[in-house]
Amino acid sequence: MRKIYLILVVLLILTNSALLAQCKIKNRVLADGTMMYYFDPADFYITKSKSLKINIVTDKEHYFVALQPFPFPSRKEGKKIKDDLIIHLADQKQYKLSHYDTQYRHNDSIMQVLYLIDEKDLIAFSKFEAVLAEINMQGTEFVRDYTFKLHKDAIIKQLACLLKEDK
Repeated sequence: MRKIYLILVVLLILTNSALLAQCKIKNRVLADGTMMYYFDPADFYITKSKSLKINIVTDKEHYFVALQPFPFPSRKEGKKIKDDLIIHLADQKQYKLSHYDTQYRHNDSIMQVLYLIDEKDLIAFSKFEAVLAEINMQGTEFVRDYTFKLHKDAIIKQLACLLKEDK
């Protein structure tokens, strides 16, 4: 009987630590003094030659979807990216996210494109999985639709953590 209780306690501790680890929010201060909160990017699309990672970034006032494509264009070409992002969610609707910024980080080894989630769409993004993205990133091979197979619920989980923290 003691062994059963011990196993249950160990499983409970492991389960709780796994749940807490999912809400590991990171932060950094931008050059203008704004504090940004974010998560490690989740893989949404991977092949041998290219990948697309995604995560949620917020300043606690606005929420952004951050895309990290690989390969990505040079800084000169990447700064030309201005098109909006269209994401289809599991609710069978499509949502247009406005292009906000294109950033090169870690000595230009990572390109990140931020798209603003409209406040009225925040509830849908926190309830429905991402299914497909229509992306037009000039200067890259990322000029097509991407049907997500990996971590489709990453946006839901990350928003749940951030919205819970805001309350």
